[in-house]
Amino acid sequence: MVLYLKNPPDRDEIMSILGKLEDEPADLVRKDAQFKKLELDADDYTDAEAVADLLVEHPKLLQRPVVVKGKKAIIGRPTSRVEDLL
Repeated sequence: MVLYLKNPPDRDEIMSILGKLEDEPADLVRKDAQFKKLELDADDYTDAEAVADLLVEHPKLLQRPVVVKGKKAIIGRPTSRVEDLL
């Protein structure tokens, strides 16, 4: 388990996760109240490069949990996805 706010992933780590992610890169970004407070536009964060840059600057926007196993990564929502991966 990684405590992402104490030890936020760097850009290389985020790009590695994105390279393994079964979901779209945009799905790794939480579009919550913080996203809206920052007045961000979801259309600007659809590709891996833009997502990585955003998450380095604003790690709280990282969708979680993210589970990485070998060459695959998933966003663990719903939790049944984690069970399927493991």
